[in-house]
Amino acid sequence: MQWFIHVLKQYATFSGRARRAEYWWFVLFYLVALVALTVVDRALGFWSADAGMGLLTGLYILGTLLPYLAVTTRRLHDRDKSGWWQLLNFVPLIGPLVLLVWMVRAGDTGSNSYGPDPKA
Repeated sequence: MQWFIHVLKQYATFSGRARRAEYWWFVLFYLVALVALTVVDRALGFWSADAGMGLLTGLYILGTLLPYLAVTTRRLHDRDKSGWWQLLNFVPLIGPLVLLVWMVRAGDTGSNSYGPDPKA
């Protein structure tokens, strides 16, 4: 949970680097909260089949969009890649797979063009 709060404190910080732990713990808590809000939306009758989400889920996604993009950018920076590589998500099948591999692999050791090693 500390990683989720840590990322939210850096709400729109796109500079610097993020360790794998920071990124993956944020993603885990993001998804757990998303599932929980989906259940609450369905229970309260806020779910819209046409939109594919409910009111609370939609507000949560909007509220956490910038932190999600920021931590993903910082994670890419840890691999010495620009945050613009997130646009690969729009390339069917191959793009998200490439990004997944980059997110799973360890970051660069030592400093790179985006800053010092976050593990140091």
